[in-house]
Amino acid sequence: MTKHTLLTALLCIAMAGPALAQTPGNTNRPSFTADRIVALVNAEPVTLQEVERRLGTLEVQPGTPRPDRSSLLKQVLERLIVEKVQLQWAEQAGMKVDQASLDQAEANVARQNQLTIPQLHERLRGIGLTPALFRENLRQEMLLQRVRDREEGRVRVTEQDIDGYLREQNTRSDPSQTMLHLAQILVMVPEKTSSGAALASLESRARQLAERAKKGEDFAALAREASAAPEGKDGGSLGRRTADRYPSLFVEATANAKVGEVVGPVRSGAGWHVLKVLERQNTRLPATTMVQTRARHILLRGAEGQDLSALTQRLANARERIVSGKSSFEALARELSQDSSAASGGDLGWASPGQFVPEFEQVMDRLAAGEVSAPLASRFGVHLIQVLERRQAPVSVREQREWVRNVLRAQKAEEAYADWVRDLRAQAFVEYREPAQ
Repeated sequence: MTKHTLLTALLCIAMAGPALAQTPGNTNRPSFTADRIVALVNAEPVTLQEVERRLGTLEVQPGTPRPDRSSLLKQVLERLIVEKVQLQWAEQAGMKVDQASLDQAEANVARQNQLTIPQLHERLRGIGLTPALFRENLRQEMLLQRVRDREEGRVRVTEQDIDGYLREQNTRSDPSQTMLHLAQILVMVPEKTSSGAALASLESRARQLAERAKKGEDFAALAREASAAPEGKDGGSLGRRTADRYPSLFVEATANAKVGEVVGPVRSGAGWHVLKVLERQNTRLPATTMVQTRARHILLRGAEGQDLSALTQRLANARERIVSGKSSFEALARELSQDSSAASGGDLGWASPGQFVPEFEQVMDRLAAGEVSAPLASRFGVHLIQVLERRQAPVSVREQREWVRNVLRAQKAEEAYADWVRDLRAQAFVEYREPAQ
């Protein structure tokens, strides 16, 4: 399905209910009665009603100052003008969204929100949108996405582009782009310790711990045994974060250390630190390893436009039987699942990131090994997921280069599309009428 930006905003309002359908600075639902022309785009009008309706989809984060309404209206109007010139271009180019594609997109929106199409229409009427207007919004969003895809499809990334990107990123050392995961063992030096012998004894203890870790003893076990830091009880892990969010002492001490290497002890005001590099990755470079997940699922497929609540309840009952130990996941998958994996107890095998649809993968990634999800809806139906195990797997050179290719393609496509839209907007004749207020 296409990336429906406006549609997503409309759905957020619809799902939340009419109380959230508000324009910034207005505690009432937006009024769509006014229909003055505020601009002409190649002789095609943009009305105040369109501006107000789009304004009603904007979200203002709680606690942030509300933007000035006048400047916000100008921004919304300009956005509508830019969209209008693209839609006009698409029409001239003969691009269309056929009825079957539109019907399928509407059905997908309803299914992903666990609604039937009549229920979706009912929610939208609550914010003043008729089914016809909703479908027209959807058609325009799909057409705009096809226009973007057409322009982005012309972008080419060469092997030389990939080589150049890798060379550039490998020579950079930007802490904000380096993802670092360290663990530490802290031998604390109490504030009032001034005796040379006492300090030497603490340093000696830190060196002994470092040697034990360097010789292969389990670092997490040593941290639980000897670290005075709060995270010691959890194995000493300091968490995964960008290097600029770590103390500079730690970053400098581990700068030349490989993943898995132990360094130290190094001295700070708190005491002596023994550090281990658990992970280091330039966020602008592809990962050399990835987490793969082995999961299984039960899938119940709904008919087109079917209310999914009955299927959801059926899988909720199945989950209760699994969690209580009355049935095994594997047995229920063989009995209930309408997926080809049913014969193998729902086993989906080892999966790499991005292999499943986002709504499925996001839930799967949050599960611990052995945990069973609540029922969730996807474009395929309603699922129950159980994670069996996870592992670190190497990423091949080909996969790493493909990752870079995708990054470069996205960058080039965004630049190419922005340039094309800018040129298209410059060629359009826009006549501003009475300003939107």
